[in-house]
Amino acid sequence: MALIPWDPFRGIDRWFDELEPEGFFSSLPAIKTPKMDVYEDKGKVVVEAEIPGVKPEDIDVEITDNALKVEAESEEKREKKEKGYYRKEISSGYYKRIIPLPAEVKGEKAEASYENGVLKIIIPKKEEKPKEKKGLKVKVKSKK
Repeated sequence: MALIPWDPFRGIDRWFDELEPEGFFSSLPAIKTPKMDVYEDKGKVVVEAEIPGVKPEDIDVEITDNALKVEAESEEKREKKEKGYYRKEISSGYYKRIIPLPAEVKGEKAEASYENGVLKIIIPKKEEKPKEKKGLKVKVKSKK
């Protein structure tokens, strides 16, 4: 006989799922944090963010002080017709995330595209100037 460890919160998720599909919490506006991939490719910083259900014109992207801010609003409309009654549900969401960028970038030359719910931002990196080496002359004191 296998023992199952006692979990006082087991069943809470199911309770919320059963209670919530059309309940109180669904009417509150949700602030969502989009998932992001950030990587470097050929001298550019590339950011891909999941923002499904948003129109491209409702997306705001800013690059300041080597930080990237992405904001977007979405509105989802659902309609149901069942057994003589009609119900229309509208839910909205708000996406916002600010992340530091891994390198100095040229924000004014950034490009963005949006396809299949994924926002892709390509930002050229600033060219790193080689650090100037300063040589010091070492004085040697002779022991007498």
